[in-house]
Amino acid sequence: MTNLTNWDATAKEKARKGFRIHLLAFVLVTPVIWLVWYFTGTSYPWPLWSTPAWAVGLLFHYLGVFVFSKRTS
Repeated sequence: MTNLTNWDATAKEKARKGFRIHLLAFVLVTPVIWLVWYFTGTSYPWPLWSTPAWAVGLLFHYLGVFVFSKRTS
């Protein structure tokens, strides 16, 4: 049983680490996307499509890792 418990703990840590990496990528890349838009012409705000879509994906990643994760007894 301890091997199963250790595996569950390791899987949870990997999931949390994956979420942190996803969040860091979002925080670092989103301003770059907006800067590219700003310096290439501000005629149409195309980052308004990618930023909320990525934020929704990040929200679902958070929910999957921290809210709806498998609970062990």
